Amino acid sequence: MQSAWTLLSWGPQGWLDDIAYGVFITVSLALATLPVGLVIGFLVALAKNSDEPSLRLAGNIYTTIFRGLPELLTLFIIFFGVQIALQKLVQLVDPTATVNVNAFVSGIIALALVFSSYSSEVFLSAFKAIPKGQYEGGYSIGLTGGQTMRLVVLPQLIRIALPGLSNLWLILLKDTALVSAIGLPDIIRQAYIASRVTQEAFLFFGLATLIYLVLAIISSFGIGVVERSVNQQDARR
Repeated sequence: MQSAWTLLSWGPQGWLDDIAYGVFITVSLALATLPVGLVIGFLVALAKNSDEPSLRLAGNIYTTIFRGLPELLTLFIIFFGVQIALQKLVQLVDPTATVNVNAFVSGIIALALVFSSYSSEVFLSAFKAIPKGQYEGGYSIGLTGGQTMRLVVLPQLIRIALPGLSNLWLILLKDTALVSAIGLPDIIRQAYIASRVTQEAFLFFGLATLIYLVLAIISSFGIGVVERSVNQQDARR
């Protein structure tokens, strides 16, 4: 039986290169999902904060669906459901054609839908925390609606929403583990393959645990830097 140091080495006898690739996939997936989820969440929050009833209804339906469905089910619907739907559409033109949906893109879409449904609530709470007088003050000095949002409301919104969004980032980082269910070689899947081949489940899943903890600690430091930067900019204003 190989020693733990051999199993955790680089090269053909070790698994560290495979685990490192899994870390790359996990971090890349989380970083790619974050801006998509933030943009969709912000737009949904705008809809839910709108005076238009149809927009508020659409926003509420969106958040109800994707906060109510299990994340894994959402991932399966995007990966398998969209693939089946596209397959049927393509076969209307060419019965022999096949469609394969990219697992990484499916992971981004599914995680972004879930992330945005929760981030929209954070943004909505931040919108409600900003006094109406801030909007009126912007209009009174001749700013347009877009300028008021960009120059007056958005800086305050970011500062208020940042703690909640920071927690959602850590949740997103952990939720990336779900993509192992559709074959994407993330940390969990690489650890699972290594444990099956070597019969050293405790070693590799223990290593996966440490990696996630390290990523969480690094994220916490990064979040702290961002929060201090935002607070300093707010103080200068």
